[in-house]
Amino acid sequence: MEALRWNKLVNHVLEAAEEHQLWVPGDRIIVAVSGGPDSVAFLHIMHEISTTHVPLELVCAHVHHGFRIESDDEAEMVGKLADQLNIPFECAKVDIPSYMKLTGQGPQEAARDRRYAFLHEVAEKYGAASIALAHHADDQAETVMLHLLRGSGLSGLAGMKFKRHEKNVELIRPCLRINKTDLVEACNTQGFLYFMDESNSLRKYRRNAIRLDVLPFLGQYNGQLTPSLNRLAEIVGDEDDFMEQGAYDAYRCLVQVNGGRQTFEVPSFLKLHVALQRRLIKLILNYLPLDSDFVDFTRIETIRRKVTQPYAKTWSLDIGQTLACTREYDLVSFGKRTDVQDQSFEYRLVQWNGTYELSLREIDRYLRIIPMSPEDYIVPESADQAAFDADQLLMPLVVRSRLPGDTMKVMGLNGSKKVKNIFIDEKIPPSVRPLIPVVCDGAGNIVWLPGVRRSSIAPVKEDTSAILYMTVGNSAIQG
Repeated sequence: MEALRWNKLVNHVLEAAEEHQLWVPGDRIIVAVSGGPDSVAFLHIMHEISTTHVPLELVCAHVHHGFRIESDDEAEMVGKLADQLNIPFECAKVDIPSYMKLTGQGPQEAARDRRYAFLHEVAEKYGAASIALAHHADDQAETVMLHLLRGSGLSGLAGMKFKRHEKNVELIRPCLRINKTDLVEACNTQGFLYFMDESNSLRKYRRNAIRLDVLPFLGQYNGQLTPSLNRLAEIVGDEDDFMEQGAYDAYRCLVQVNGGRQTFEVPSFLKLHVALQRRLIKLILNYLPLDSDFVDFTRIETIRRKVTQPYAKTWSLDIGQTLACTREYDLVSFGKRTDVQDQSFEYRLVQWNGTYELSLREIDRYLRIIPMSPEDYIVPESADQAAFDADQLLMPLVVRSRLPGDTMKVMGLNGSKKVKNIFIDEKIPPSVRPLIPVVCDGAGNIVWLPGVRRSSIAPVKEDTSAILYMTVGNSAIQG
């Protein structure tokens, strides 16, 4: 009977490994063993699998937290067990109190951080493919309930995954469908030595309180609460993976990365379902240098609502940690907060020979001036080009930065128009406006806003005998 139960546990792990592709023959796996019944039974299961089912190279890893009097005996026992199974053994004694003072974390958080850090060190040392953890179905139920009480989203309700990539290895949990009672019973019937951690009965730790109080109380109304929570985790986990893939697809289609800024167009974003809108914003924030716990529902929803509101076409939203989300007409961008200061400059062009190129170093642009005969003249094809009647254009030309109150006589419009209003009408983003130079004639009239509009001054006509042709471009792409 005991053999049948034991074989059932081994088969459970083999089935999970095949379903979730947890390993391939020849993999080197670090098995985390605390000394409790769960991890001790798990190490024996993995040992049997590696010797009779799938050739695997196992390494036993144990962390001595130093919290309890029996910690020394526990570490010694795990070391002897690894030796009996002919498995390499790695052990580290960590100073949790000092780490708690350094980080401000509680004992359980600090112990978890140091434990995982050590496991990754061992994995790197041995070139392991994965780190195997003994988390079981009861752990999963506790995790789902803990996340539910915290107000978690879909990802939290998915609980722990059978396989998750972290750093350069996979974290695998082959026992997630096995109950703790079955692992304890296996240790007792097979005669495996183990230690019980008395701190697991302390209700001051929230997870313990959930296990000891919350789940038993709710179990009065559902005798299959633990299996139900585990089914919820698996169903939600698969749907969460599906949604996450949808978010990655939307990211690839919609988001452009330029100069460290991530941008998307509002019309395309609005076509997404609200669930994908949230996922996409979360994904963008995760790519930014933010703390992981900084990306919460409130921050994501604040950004989403700001983007989807039908009014306010230009705004900047400080999202913390020196980062901002900015909308400029139909373009939303994420990146470091930039308080753009207008670069003040002025260049006077009195005379030159042939083609002349002016470097506008302050804004990383250039202006090229080409004297041209009517025979060579080609009508400008874009706002980055402009042509003037050279004889009608007063000298010297002045190329300068924009000034408050600037106005320009717009071609096709009687009278003048404020440059600010021209920018608004042309939907020039506020962050781009300081990078647009102003070209004036000798009388101070603005004749051209390169890349935007030209004035009605000195147009090229049929009787024009000399032409001044101008082009503007970015210095970074200048040929």
